[in-house]
Amino acid sequence: MTLNPGRIVGIALGAIAILGVGVYGPAMLLGPLPAVAVQIDDAAVAASGQTATTPISLPDTGSSALALVADDASAQTLALAGDPAAVPIGGAAKLVTVLATLDALPLPLPADGDGPGIKIGPDDYTDYLRHAAEGSRVLQVSPGETWSERDVIRAVLLASSNNHADTLVRWAFGGVESYVEAANAWLADNGFTATRVDDATGLSGDNVGTAEEVTRLAALVLANPELAEMYGESADSDTGTPAPSTPGAATPRNVPDVVAHPIGVGVRALARSFTDQAGVTFIYTSMVPVAEGEQPRRVVGAMLLMPDYETLDPAVIATLDSAAVAAQPVTVITAGTRYGSIESAWGERAELVASVDRADASWGSARGEASVTVESFTTAPAGRDVGRVSVPSAAGDLASPLQLTDAIRDPGPFWRLMNPIPLVGAFFAGQEG
Repeated sequence: MTLNPGRIVGIALGAIAILGVGVYGPAMLLGPLPAVAVQIDDAAVAASGQTATTPISLPDTGSSALALVADDASAQTLALAGDPAAVPIGGAAKLVTVLATLDALPLPLPADGDGPGIKIGPDDYTDYLRHAAEGSRVLQVSPGETWSERDVIRAVLLASSNNHADTLVRWAFGGVESYVEAANAWLADNGFTATRVDDATGLSGDNVGTAEEVTRLAALVLANPELAEMYGESADSDTGTPAPSTPGAATPRNVPDVVAHPIGVGVRALARSFTDQAGVTFIYTSMVPVAEGEQPRRVVGAMLLMPDYETLDPAVIATLDSAAVAAQPVTVITAGTRYGSIESAWGERAELVASVDRADASWGSARGEASVTVESFTTAPAGRDVGRVSVPSAAGDLASPLQLTDAIRDPGPFWRLMNPIPLVGAFFAGQEG
């Protein structure tokens, strides 16, 4: 059979037509669609990251810090001011004295007694006389008395007794020099890089630390339920005279609460002292109200190198007042806010909107830059979550899903057959993925 040119052309066209129907049609009708194009609203994203925050007011004088006590008892720094370097910490060194001692010789629970008896010997009485002659804080002792470990610690913390601080470390470590070595090792082991002690009392100017690290010490003290109870249920005494005791018996002592300071309602002093090198040192804790219906949050503060109480007192009040304002939640992400839009290659459009409200207390810290992520997709019903808007904050990321306001539907066979180029591109993009 002879094929003339016309017949050959007809056969070729017929083959092409068959291929078009058998290959092109199914490929276009069943092939993948191109992903939608995403347009982010940069102004809306920037606005979420720039929600107003309330700064926490700390004095420029001296060195100060305020920290939030977290659920795990760690101190999360909220604000710092003044000298950031290690400075003399005065009576705050007694917090180290107690913490390092209890690390070696823990107190029993109250139901199990007040701990071992500590007998007052000649060296303890000599320390009492020496510190009294120097005009530093003391609590009277007499040779032959026996104090419980619990009462000695109460004397160190509440009465800020220098002779009891020496007695405690002499009993626990064998002497002040041995204590200093052990305490500095304890500080290093617990991540304190700037705080160092030179004695048990804080009288030496070589007891140094940063305000930030001192708030960490305060949080550790409050994390110990035995120590926290001492501060919450301390005995008051107008005379400062301990109750009489029988030599050789560890009877309960009426330890005066000398560190307490009437600075304002709800402010509990943890350490308070004055030395020539450190000036006024004030370590404190307070509860700060937060959102309605939620429990107040505990903060710890340190003010070092303060010149006098006329400077200290209003500074503490201003700090706590500003912290209370900074603790109130502010809406950072509002449901319904438009963060961008999407458009399909076949012309369907939808907005990307936040689906939930997110609020956050700034605690004086500026929030980080907001970000938006959108998943790759081709079709989706209205209301589907296709992305996320996230704003970093001091408490962690605040985030809301991003929903579609309208459905993105399949374009149908006509568009598919008439637009091979985007479909072929989608096919090869899928192969690369």
